[in-house]
Amino acid sequence: MENLLLVIFLTLSVATVLNIVLRKFGISHIIGYIITGTMISYIFGFNGLDIRSLDLIGEFGIVFLMFTIGLELSLSKIKKMKEILLVNGLLQVSLSVIVIFLLSFYLFKLDFNTSLIISLAFSLSSTAIVMTYLKKSKDILTPYGQKSMGILIFQDLAVIPILLLMTFLSNSQLSLGDVLIQTIISGILVLVFMFAVEEKIVDFLLKFSSKTQLEELFLGSVFAIVIGSSLLAHQMGFTYSLGAFIAGVIIADTNYHIKVESDIASYKDLLLGIFFFGVGTKIDVLYFMEKLHIILFVFVLTMLFKSMVIYTIIRRNSDKNTSAKTALALAQIGEFSFAVFALAGSQKLISQEMASLLILVSVISMILTPFVLSNIYTLSSYFEKEFYESDVITPIGRKNHIIIAGFSTLGARVAAELKMREANFVIISDNLNHVLLARELGFMAYFGHLNKLPVLESLAADEAKAIILTVNDEYRQRLICEAILNFSKNARIIIKINSAEERKSMEDLSELEFVDASIEISHLLVNHALEK
Repeated sequence: MENLLLVIFLTLSVATVLNIVLRKFGISHIIGYIITGTMISYIFGFNGLDIRSLDLIGEFGIVFLMFTIGLELSLSKIKKMKEILLVNGLLQVSLSVIVIFLLSFYLFKLDFNTSLIISLAFSLSSTAIVMTYLKKSKDILTPYGQKSMGILIFQDLAVIPILLLMTFLSNSQLSLGDVLIQTIISGILVLVFMFAVEEKIVDFLLKFSSKTQLEELFLGSVFAIVIGSSLLAHQMGFTYSLGAFIAGVIIADTNYHIKVESDIASYKDLLLGIFFFGVGTKIDVLYFMEKLHIILFVFVLTMLFKSMVIYTIIRRNSDKNTSAKTALALAQIGEFSFAVFALAGSQKLISQEMASLLILVSVISMILTPFVLSNIYTLSSYFEKEFYESDVITPIGRKNHIIIAGFSTLGARVAAELKMREANFVIISDNLNHVLLARELGFMAYFGHLNKLPVLESLAADEAKAIILTVNDEYRQRLICEAILNFSKNARIIIKINSAEERKSMEDLSELEFVDASIEISHLLVNHALEK
């Protein structure tokens, strides 16, 4: 017991210190967890051991991640994504398997079974890393984020036939036709149960637990739903994460999806941390250094050909930038490869040395992926520029235009009024959802922060007729006003305030033009009252 507590203490301490240091250099916390796993495994001598309980706990980090993805995808949204999910996903997995199989079989002269196993494992990407990054960076709202998410969801579905094929290869007595029929029947039963029976159970549990106003009871109901759905799917031969994803989709159509996501966020992150810690325990440093040249060669070759396949698929109906970002985001080898290679090694489908080598290729892929994702806009900009990167705006080259800062309810009304009067204006917002909505409405809108110098220069703030601030946060208002006045002392800034206290806090910025909401509304109320 004391030894276990010591392991936990050292793990938490090392992970915390490492992530603090790595954060200063802009390196993902994922790397910190992986390095911690490697260090702790060598300190306590369980490197290379089959730590099933740790792997199972870590796998539930992916389960909760897929659950939160499901919370954002109602059935109506999935129907709209059917081309991204089905067509792109099917093409990506199929073509990647074919290309990697041909490379393994003809270039590396591996046998048929080994080539097939490698191509199946390498065709899948890392849900744990990519989805975590997309959600945290809000890139999940961008075109490349949507396409990446659709393909990753399809890959999770593709795990089912891959597992079936592995089972078939390891047991020659099984009939592939019988296994397929059994799986199809199981799949239909799971879907019917979840969308007919479980939907009612979920609705009852969430309604009952929310009425009690006991947070722990509501959270317990959520955990019961997630774990129960995962276990049901796994029992029927599918992945834990697929069951959790479907449960999330069911809750997405209820009024509880926002609260559910916020309640489990910290648990999801903790479990994902355990997953990446488990990845670190699989690194045999000595063997890794000995085979480093082979590992890097296989990794680079896989990334290159896999990204080429994905780029070609996405480029059919998307621009170069979106295609490049999707290819870069999904070019790595996913966590499912650990299970495939471990199973293949234990079933003698491939040699243990080959399994160890391939696991290390997957590990190095997952270590380097956060660096690629963190710089994905820089890398993709070599193909084509676009507006989804915050604060990167091509100079608009306008004069005597109006800049609207913010596009919430007030900003949208201001834009509609200016459009009706045929005024020359642009919109800047740090909320990507608002930018996408403004673009859909036909407005010229950009994603960024008006308090940053490159943005002020690109939007020609010094040449603007006026700058209208519709943001509500007092701190952000002041930050933007000071930045604009430092950039151009003659800038005309019109700002909405709600009280005399707000005006007083901005008194030192005498150049501002204030529109007091309470005064304007009082005038309107009196005018309406005196009309009759």
